[in-house]
Amino acid sequence: MKNYYRHTYALKVSLCLLFPLFTSITTYAQDAPYLVTGRVQDETAPLAGVNIILKHKNKGTISDLDGRFAINTAANDTLVFSFLGYTPQEIPIGGKTEFYITMEPSAQALDQVVINAGYYKVSDKEKTGSITRITATEIENQPVSNPLAAMQGRMAGVNIVQSTGVPGGGFSVRIRGRNSIRADGSEPLYIVDGVPYPSQSLGNINVSNVLGNSQSPLNGISPNDIESIEVLKDADATAIYGSRGANGVVLITTKMGKSGKTRFQINTTTGVGSITRDLDLLNTEQYLAMRREAFANDGITEYPFNAYDVNGTWSTNRYTDWQEELLGGTAYYNTASASVQGGDNQTRFLLRGGYEEQTTVFPGDFKYKKGSALLNLNHSSPNNKFTLQFNGNYVVDNNKLPPINLVNEARNLPPNAPSLYDANGDLNWEDGTFTNPLAQLNGEYLSRTNTLLSSGTIAYRPLKGLEIKTNLGFTTNTLKETKTSPHTIYNPDYGLNSSYSSIIVNEANRRSYIVEPQLNYKKSIGKGNLNLLLGSTIQKEITTKSLLFAQGFSSNSLIYNPASAANIAIMSNTEEVYNYRALFGRLNFNWNHKYIVNLTGRRDGSSRFGPGNQYANFGAIGAAWIFSKEELIKNKLSFLSFGKLRGSYGTTGNDQIGNYGFLDTYTSSGLSYQGMQGLIPVSLFNPHFGWETNKKLEGAIELGLLKDKINLSASYYQNRSSNQLVGIPLPGTTGFSTLQANLPATVENTGWEFELATTNFQRDNFSWKTFINISLPRNKLLAFPNLDASTYANQYIIGEPLDILLLYNSNGVDPETGIYTFEDVDGDDAITKPNDLKTIANLSPKYFGGIQNTFTYANLSLDFLVQFVKQQGRNFMANSPLPGTMANQSTEILNHWQQQGDNTNVQLFTTGLNQEAVSGYVNNYDSDSSVGDASFIRLKNISLSYTIPTLSTLGVDCRVYALAQNLLTFTKYKGPDPETQIYDNLPPLKLVSIGLELTL
Repeated sequence: MKNYYRHTYALKVSLCLLFPLFTSITTYAQDAPYLVTGRVQDETAPLAGVNIILKHKNKGTISDLDGRFAINTAANDTLVFSFLGYTPQEIPIGGKTEFYITMEPSAQALDQVVINAGYYKVSDKEKTGSITRITATEIENQPVSNPLAAMQGRMAGVNIVQSTGVPGGGFSVRIRGRNSIRADGSEPLYIVDGVPYPSQSLGNINVSNVLGNSQSPLNGISPNDIESIEVLKDADATAIYGSRGANGVVLITTKMGKSGKTRFQINTTTGVGSITRDLDLLNTEQYLAMRREAFANDGITEYPFNAYDVNGTWSTNRYTDWQEELLGGTAYYNTASASVQGGDNQTRFLLRGGYEEQTTVFPGDFKYKKGSALLNLNHSSPNNKFTLQFNGNYVVDNNKLPPINLVNEARNLPPNAPSLYDANGDLNWEDGTFTNPLAQLNGEYLSRTNTLLSSGTIAYRPLKGLEIKTNLGFTTNTLKETKTSPHTIYNPDYGLNSSYSSIIVNEANRRSYIVEPQLNYKKSIGKGNLNLLLGSTIQKEITTKSLLFAQGFSSNSLIYNPASAANIAIMSNTEEVYNYRALFGRLNFNWNHKYIVNLTGRRDGSSRFGPGNQYANFGAIGAAWIFSKEELIKNKLSFLSFGKLRGSYGTTGNDQIGNYGFLDTYTSSGLSYQGMQGLIPVSLFNPHFGWETNKKLEGAIELGLLKDKINLSASYYQNRSSNQLVGIPLPGTTGFSTLQANLPATVENTGWEFELATTNFQRDNFSWKTFINISLPRNKLLAFPNLDASTYANQYIIGEPLDILLLYNSNGVDPETGIYTFEDVDGDDAITKPNDLKTIANLSPKYFGGIQNTFTYANLSLDFLVQFVKQQGRNFMANSPLPGTMANQSTEILNHWQQQGDNTNVQLFTTGLNQEAVSGYVNNYDSDSSVGDASFIRLKNISLSYTIPTLSTLGVDCRVYALAQNLLTFTKYKGPDPETQIYDNLPPLKLVSIGLELTL
């Protein structure tokens, strides 16, 4: 026992003696310096320039262009992260060596988000107009070749429809609805780096019909070169563009160089694509049963000689899925880009080059190729009084496609049609009983487009608050497209040779020059800030077009040389000049960052109008009240971090009518008399028509709740477009169908737009954010004097939208006769146009929008967008051939009338001999049976990326990612694709790709 006490006592004394040593060792371990690395980002992208300091120590660093940082610290230190517009964060080291920090926007963050409003920039918090925006991060996360595709589903009030899945095809863009009765009068204005960009394609429908209508001019801009896209919607935002802002403005800003060490970046992507949806068509058994029943219904017992599908000429046991055969190929998608950027505070530069290649789903070697180059230079003097900026963007794209898109053949060919090739591997014509669709591939569509966009800004600040600036721009766009029809597209049994070969050539060039001198003045007055902008615009655009047809060649090898043709016809050859002049101004007054008034105005002059009508004035007023800064609201509503009421009213204009419409114009007749080419009149003289005007009204509220974890905006708008520029119908005896003039009609667009952004979860290196937008547009023809007496009486109805169809009211199939029946509205015992076309089908969308979710965890990021549209559209009954004829059908026709007493949706089958059935089929096309639900929910985009952390210590940032576009579509639409709704157009492609990005 005694020894035990001594042992215990000795142990305690020893511990007491060793405690200071333990303490010093522990303290040294906690103070021992070691390297800590990490990455700083916000909810969408890395943050450069974030200050990282050690708390209570005079030591720190900043993040680089990719958000990376490294600092020597100790285990008991605390890192403090701060960045303008974001809430500071303090992170204890706790022995960790790597951190992934997501910065949250502060309650004042909206002050720091700068929005491009065209001629000026404004913070998101203090803007008085309606402007929506997407950034480079959202654009780059989509495997698309056209920037319009990157905007789909992401912007409230912006409805974008892709017309075809063929690469290079067109898009329809409507910002807050259709304003003009003219089908082509509602396109927005595009501005790229301050320079107007044309919205009309140079393509010709006679050549480029494979693209659905014509190729999109926006193909001349590479999406990967874009920094941001802003869309201006209301009068306050668009009136400064005057006549060109009636249909909204799309501002595209390309990427700029950033200061810092020189960085080199390489990015490459590869992927595959396929069509999103097929029609569910009849198989051979179902198809032959339809055909045999059709002959029986027509009283034919012996099949005619040309009924090859049922008379034994073609095998009745063969089955080919022609959609799979002709449209089921795999499209390969590859991109590669490289960039270098750097500079200091005075001079910054960026040089980018990119290449894109995409094949088609059609059989054959067809390919879309695009190359792009971007150069950006920024320079400022040491005292910042002089600044210079230059942007140069050059894009060339080559498109090789079949002359037709094969969609009709894929959906109409009988499933037991012969094989495409014979035993020798040659095209099979089955002894003249089969028109081989692949023969069309012996012809081809080729297009080459070159687009040069250059802009420069020179600014000088002689006095405090005063800036003298000039914007300069030059744009050129050239297109050459050809479509060949060699004699080999026909059956060799016809005995044709190259003298029957032909080519059609479209060559077009558009050049535009613009100069915009400006004066900016800023002045502080007490608690107020005054901004004044004055400027002018001088623009000239020259467009030349030539369309040529050549036929008869000694050899098909000469088909691309029209001079070798026996017959040449110049179908058109034009040169058009457009001159535009304007004065514009803006006055903005901001009192104490709470009360804001914005006045904009513009006086426009256009060469498209006659003398006395060339000039018009447009203007708008916008106001905003940031009520969350009122002391009473601050004290009573602590959960409200931001609140603003804003409104605007003003006028914009429209001159999208083409050139020389007020003059007597002539064109070559193509016929000669006594050796001289004749002329024929094209339009009649009318100098009295003037500007189409659009009056815009908007009111909105914007809210930030719970320290901006929830941001909500709601806006209501009313746009009225009047003095419509359309063709006034003329009697046929005048020799002209219309006279260009102003129609006293008014079109109204109203609607609600909602945007909701939430931070659902934010912890250390994990975050989840959601963005939702929804638009509820309404379009209405408000007034149209003497509509009933005009040729538009059968197209429009006062009080109804412009996008309507006047249809027969279908009464279904008569159970006794098996024939479609329709309501006889006028009671004359006959179904006739237009007296019985009284049922209205509205094809305008009822609502549309998107839901985006973004998840980040350390170096892993997941983003997906769901697009949704509620609408009606033309279904298979508006496009399918007559059921019973020699063409395949949708399986929907299986529920058809067969005997008396049947209650069905589809009438009896006929080969075309039953005239009552044929008449019923034709009338059914114009009935409400041909319209159905075309709503859809589409998983539009998925982006998954991972940054490999181990390479950052080597000075290399490596990111791997996977992208998907149009991945899933949920719809009840009875047709090929609910978005395009065009039976013979290729649906948008489903694309899946993987990529690698290296930054050195």
